[in-house]
Amino acid sequence: MSTLVLAVVLMIMPLGLSSCDKAYMATMEKMGYAKRDILSTRVKSARDAQEDAKQEIQTTLEQFGKVVSYEGGDLEATYKKLNSELENSEDSAEAVRKKISDVESVADALFSEWEEELKQYSSADLRRKSQAKLTQTKSRYREMLGAMKRAEQRIEPVLKPLRDQVLYLKHNLNARALSAIKGELVKVDAQVDQLVKDMNRSIAEADKFIQTMEKESD
Repeated sequence: MSTLVLAVVLMIMPLGLSSCDKAYMATMEKMGYAKRDILSTRVKSARDAQEDAKQEIQTTLEQFGKVVSYEGGDLEATYKKLNSELENSEDSAEAVRKKISDVESVADALFSEWEEELKQYSSADLRRKSQAKLTQTKSRYREMLGAMKRAEQRIEPVLKPLRDQVLYLKHNLNARALSAIKGELVKVDAQVDQLVKDMNRSIAEADKFIQTMEKESD
C-alpha cells in the first residue's frame, strides 16, 4: 500500500474514537503500517488543519474589516459573507482540536507499546539504546504537542469576540452599529497576529517532528 493510500485510509476512518482506534491500529499494523507511521501521518494532518484554520481566521478578519469599513452597497450581503466566513473558521477550529486528539491517541498507544517491549530485551545494551531512543522521541513529541496546544488555545480567544460582533450585527445592521464596533477590529487584529505567530511555530515544530520520524524510518 502506498503512502497516498495510507493517507486516504486515515482520512476516511472515524478517528478520535478511542473504542475503535485500537482495532484500527491493529488492522493497519497487519497491513504493514506501524504506529509510528500512523503517528507521522496524523501529525501531518494536524499540521494541515492548523494551516487551514490560520487561513480561514485571517479571511474572517479581513471580512470583518470590510464590514466595519462599510461605505455603501448591500450591507446585508456583506454581513452574510462575514457570518459564512466565521462559520468556516469555527469548523476549522473544531478540525484542529480533533486532529490534535487523534495525534495524542496514537502517540499514547505507541509509547505504551514501546515501554512494554523494552521488557522483552535479553540484551541490556540494546534495551538501553532503545530506552534512550524512546526518551528522545518522547521529548521531541512533547515539544511539538505543546506548540500545537498553545496555538489551538489561541483560537477561541480570537473567535469569541468575532462571534459576539457577528451576533450583534445580526440584529443591528446600520451605520451606528458599525461605528460602535470599529474599535474591536484593532483588538481582534492583534489577537489574530499572535495566533498566526503561534500557528507558524506549531507548524514548524510539526514539520521538524515529521522529518525526524521519516529519517529514522529510512
